[in-house]
Amino acid sequence: MKLITWNIQWARGVDEKVDPHRIIDHARQMADFDVLCLQEVAANFPDLDGNDRTDQFALFSELLPGFTAIEAIGVDVPDGAGGRKRFGNLVLSRLPVAQALRHVLPWEAAATRNMPRVLVEAMVETPFGPIRVMTTHLEYSSPILRAAQVEGIRQIHRMAAARQVTPRAAGPHTYAPTPNAASAILTGDFNMRPDDAGLAQLLAPFEGDVPPLIDLWPVLKGSEPHPPSAFICDQTYGPPGCLDFVLATPDLAQRARSITYDIETRASDHQPILVEFDLG
Repeated sequence: MKLITWNIQWARGVDEKVDPHRIIDHARQMADFDVLCLQEVAANFPDLDGNDRTDQFALFSELLPGFTAIEAIGVDVPDGAGGRKRFGNLVLSRLPVAQALRHVLPWEAAATRNMPRVLVEAMVETPFGPIRVMTTHLEYSSPILRAAQVEGIRQIHRMAAARQVTPRAAGPHTYAPTPNAASAILTGDFNMRPDDAGLAQLLAPFEGDVPPLIDLWPVLKGSEPHPPSAFICDQTYGPPGCLDFVLATPDLAQRARSITYDIETRASDHQPILVEFDLG
């Protein structure tokens, strides 16, 4: 299974052009991917620099026929003309998707600029078995908010593992059981660097039999420093560094075969990551 994750900044490149087609074209150049996780996808949001009213969620789905598109909306506000402006994350999977979930992450009070954040979860069915593929975009401006969101993700993962141990009883229609798994992949723009306390919090062990989440870069690259995934061209918010990660439970970390940060593309202000898993 080849997976790409990318904060696309509503498909706005460093050339200030908004071009969703360029995002898909570049992802295809990277790999014949099976799963594409996107953050900062916009719909009907002309307020964003260089953007128009395009529904990017729908457009990305159209550009990838045969893929299942699972979206999660963080910002959902009126456009002043009877419609809604929406902003969030998107998972597109060529493999079948069973249950899809949208999780609103904790949104504590903070004086810094901030916005609602979400995690989208797709139960992807693979030859290895069902896998929870999750993607998110965490708060940048406030470590306090980010820590609360990290704890929210940990609770989401803990509850999913508990459902695997204690499956729910079968029932009709909406109560029908669906595939579940403790096995998980978490991707996204975490807005924290490898030495951030928030990442240590996210990677911390759980009590009981809940499998931890492991950063795949050191698993595959050892002590080699993470490549920069943001601020390569614009250092307004700091020097170039890694803010984007792919984590996985130990069973899937053992099946990870390669990880590549594409630090050359300028189709967004963040860099895409490609990970290949052996799930046969």
